[in-house]
Amino acid sequence: MGILHEDVVMIRRSEKEGEPIEITINCPDKTGLGCDLCRIILFFGLSIVKGDVSTDGKWCYIVFWVIGNSETRWSLLKRRLVEACPSCSSASGISFYCSELLPPKPPDVFLLTICCHDRKGLLHDVTRVLSDLELTIKKVKVSTTPDGRVVDMFFITDTREHLHTSERRNETRKYLETVLGDAMIDCEIEKVGSEFAASSQAPSFLPSAVTEDTFLLEMPTQLPSGSLISSSVSIVFDNSLSPAHTLVQIICQDHKGLLYDIMRTLKDYNIQISYGRFTIKQKRHCEIDLFIVQADGKKIVDPSKQKSLTSRLELELRRPLKVDIVSRGPDSELLVTNPVELSGKGRPLVFFDITLALKMLNTGIFSAEIRRHIIGGREWEVYRVLLDEGDIFSVPRSKIQEGVWNMLMGWE
Repeated sequence: MGILHEDVVMIRRSEKEGEPIEITINCPDKTGLGCDLCRIILFFGLSIVKGDVSTDGKWCYIVFWVIGNSETRWSLLKRRLVEACPSCSSASGISFYCSELLPPKPPDVFLLTICCHDRKGLLHDVTRVLSDLELTIKKVKVSTTPDGRVVDMFFITDTREHLHTSERRNETRKYLETVLGDAMIDCEIEKVGSEFAASSQAPSFLPSAVTEDTFLLEMPTQLPSGSLISSSVSIVFDNSLSPAHTLVQIICQDHKGLLYDIMRTLKDYNIQISYGRFTIKQKRHCEIDLFIVQADGKKIVDPSKQKSLTSRLELELRRPLKVDIVSRGPDSELLVTNPVELSGKGRPLVFFDITLALKMLNTGIFSAEIRRHIIGGREWEVYRVLLDEGDIFSVPRSKIQEGVWNMLMGWE
């Protein structure tokens, strides 16, 4: 089966302002494709308000209705969605998809070092530039010197895979200079080697606020006081409606990346979706129907497997991220924790949303760090932000925690 390259992804923009934009994907199927597509849509800052997925196990047809904004780069979004589908080869001038693919080459990692004068919102401005340039932050180390200077060290990868060229590096420097203005002192970009993988492994120490209950693989029966979670979640399995598929019905409250969280969980469990429908109704009320099968093509009838999947989905939907503020000596530290896909991909725009929330709360950042930790056989991304000591007394801790949570959940 073949399909013309330009028909793989089609984006139809509504004639009426504010109405959802329709994105249609028509391509060969693979386990986890829905997760990859939802992650890209989330990376571009779009919200999925409705969705339909249909596949016969070999070919899939997906339609998403999304809400965007005037700054959305639709042509670039289409290109990234096409790249996420099984790659195509050219024959007689017509592009057709092929199913045999080699594992992708790990992207090169670069160290971006920025030295500049400190000011409110500086870190978010830098993060926004990197996001606009499609530079993905793998690790960050930010520190402030006593004389008011900031040294930002970003380990980044380039979605366009051009950062090794002088043209791409100059583009990045000029964009940063334009946004930061006179605050910038120096900017350097260099490629790092295999030592990055070794240096990115976190030390064993983690704050107790993270280690106590963050890494549980099931929703605890009782959460600590002050924990921020979404509203109740209903998950029901039904094997009576289809002779070949298990129906999973989910009712929950919407949040930023909701469909991505569901697809990511199913991808990690190696579960395939044959048909699915996603709808947001009034007051962020979501209803999701998924007809699924295991990797062997069979229904999920084992009660223990149903319970395990239910517990994981409930955890991911009620608490997709964990936000805490803890004491670190005389200072306060913001901790944000989220799981990493088994494929190694982290949740997009988390650092962007953290810095934006703190900027809106007029709260400064003294230092920041992103680390990955492997706990209980699962990888987690932990964002540690030491808040500026001069600001923590003007904004209550509870307000900072709630503000960051609302931004990450899309409830701002």
